[in-house]
Amino acid sequence: LDNHTVHTSKKTREYLATRPGRFLFVFTPKHGSWLNMIEAFFGKFACVCLRGIRVQTKQELVDRIYQYMDEVNAAPVVPRWKYKMDEISV
Repeated sequence: LDNHTVHTSKKTREYLATRPGRFLFVFTPKHGSWLNMIEAFFGKFACVCLRGIRVQTKQELVDRIYQYMDEVNAAPVVPRWKYKMDEISV
């Protein structure tokens, strides 16, 4: 998980207390946001698709977003992790 406050909120901790041993949270380092793939995706999305554009309508924005998603999905990149889970210390 990233270090978003929702992951450590009082309500989240209360819920997790009702499910002892079910979840193990591993947080990315605060200085390692590049490890969070969704942050990397939305960062690239913002730079490539949204930065510096002007749209006339909401529909034009929606169309641009769907076009970008279609282009990304046309050539997916599968991450190749170099670490094995038994090599990672928690």
